[in-house]
Amino acid sequence: MIAFATTDLCDAHESALETGELQVMTPGLRSFGIRTTFAGPATTLKLFEDNSLLAEMVRTPGAGRVLVVDAGGSLRRAVLGGNLAKAAEANAWAGLVIAGAIRDLGEIAACNLGVLALGVNPRRSAKRGAGERDIAIAVQGSRVLPGMWIYVDPDGVVVSARPLHAA
Repeated sequence: MIAFATTDLCDAHESALETGELQVMTPGLRSFGIRTTFAGPATTLKLFEDNSLLAEMVRTPGAGRVLVVDAGGSLRRAVLGGNLAKAAEANAWAGLVIAGAIRDLGEIAACNLGVLALGVNPRRSAKRGAGERDIAIAVQGSRVLPGMWIYVDPDGVVVSARPLHAA
């Protein structure tokens, strides 16, 4: 596990905050997983009320990556539930950052996984197979590209163009 504090990362890399190489997501995401601190390179998804692509991704090896999902901020349908959280845990994803809703909180809370989302809704997602992966997305005021580093702890979410823990 990578040891860090988002406050320390921001303090140590203030000039990168000024240039945009380092970003802090605006508050609003809530933590629902066991892991409240996690980090890894980003894999990105863009979808809207359809979790087909998310379901496909969490069933692939995560290798310690963080799945960052621009779900359009929709709270009308959950795009992550207990079964998909269990798949993400089994496939070694470090965590998920979802600009949308989730459900099955008891099941998600039992997974050794970091999960941030905007809220909760018991309604399941549509299954149309729509969405895009590995593209630039915007989540909570931050631009996230595949491979950027995501650092999450109880103080917030930091997005970096390069790994900071190796610096």
